[in-house]
Amino acid sequence: MASLGSLHGVTVLDLSTVGPGTRCTRILADYGARVVKVGAPPRRAGVQVEPHHWAYSARRGFEQVRIDLKAAEGREVFLALVEKADVVLESFRPGVVDRLGIGFSDAAARNSRLIYCSTSGYGQTGPAASFAGHDLNYLAVGGFLHTSERGEGGKPPIPGATVADSAAGGMQAVIAILSALLSREKTGEGQYLDVAVVEGVLSLTSLYIDDHLATGATPGPGHDVLTGRYAFYDTYACKDGGWLAVAAIEPHFYRNLCQALGCDEWADSQYDDEVQDAIRSAFRAKFSKRDRDDWVRELAPNDTCVSPVYSIEELVQDSHFLARNALGRARDPQHGIFQQVAPVFAGMVRGEDPVDVPDSRETDTTAILKEAGIESSAIERLRESGIIA
Repeated sequence: MASLGSLHGVTVLDLSTVGPGTRCTRILADYGARVVKVGAPPRRAGVQVEPHHWAYSARRGFEQVRIDLKAAEGREVFLALVEKADVVLESFRPGVVDRLGIGFSDAAARNSRLIYCSTSGYGQTGPAASFAGHDLNYLAVGGFLHTSERGEGGKPPIPGATVADSAAGGMQAVIAILSALLSREKTGEGQYLDVAVVEGVLSLTSLYIDDHLATGATPGPGHDVLTGRYAFYDTYACKDGGWLAVAAIEPHFYRNLCQALGCDEWADSQYDDEVQDAIRSAFRAKFSKRDRDDWVRELAPNDTCVSPVYSIEELVQDSHFLARNALGRARDPQHGIFQQVAPVFAGMVRGEDPVDVPDSRETDTTAILKEAGIESSAIERLRESGIIA
């Protein structure tokens, strides 16, 4: 029998559609939580961003209700669902849920054990709380872009993944929710969680922030090992145009690398700032003589901390990921069967392959409202009036 997951029995009402909130509930669902996405009915759906059918693992394991939260009856329907929920997650601009009458105080009045998590870019308070923003903005103000390698003219990079949404926001929210659920087991009480993505970015860059605060250092690109100060932690082009990532930090790994490249003269100069340009030139010259995968076959198994820089097309064919079943298949009623990243975190629930994902054209509203104790006649009236869908 397949595992139900460590969060089986935990019900989450998710008011988000994209970003850190949905990153968070994606993880919770893959650990077995019941996640009910709360969206707007079709007549109001234009106010929310609707992700592509494949995004966020194609809504794998999600249920969906549509409720007009701006209508008084819609608000009461939502609060009825709150009474039996464990977690509410929202990602509106600060103050919106309170104006709608579904904020923490409103929800806690109906369920004192509720964990209520608000995710926002800058938090619910402070001078920037009302500012609009996205992943790039949060990485910018949190120091992440500044400490990253610059492009032409000192241009800060645009990261290739939504680091702030996922790691700084979504994962922070998961950790906070899990901690609150454990606390509730001891106290019997719920709590409010103010998840600010920018503060998650501060945590990600804390090695450099703490360095500055403790020593007065001015971290930036090339400041230390992890920001490109030394030749042994860099990327290098190969003969075929492919690239290698080299991260031979430990002395024995660096010595192995020098020996394999025929650069023994630099083996004792790993941290010598005066010769880093010369070492880089030597490494570039060596790596440029052979194709990327030739180097990988020789160096990767031999304790040199060398890996290929994969394209997305390449990584989905990688033998290691395939051996660990990192990819799975989804079956969508509209779009058929397609591949996706499987639940890859340790302890996550692996379902059938392919796993059936919900039809975005349909909802679970009727069944979920009945669970909340709302009678069929009332549900039909709400549907006819456009309050639910």
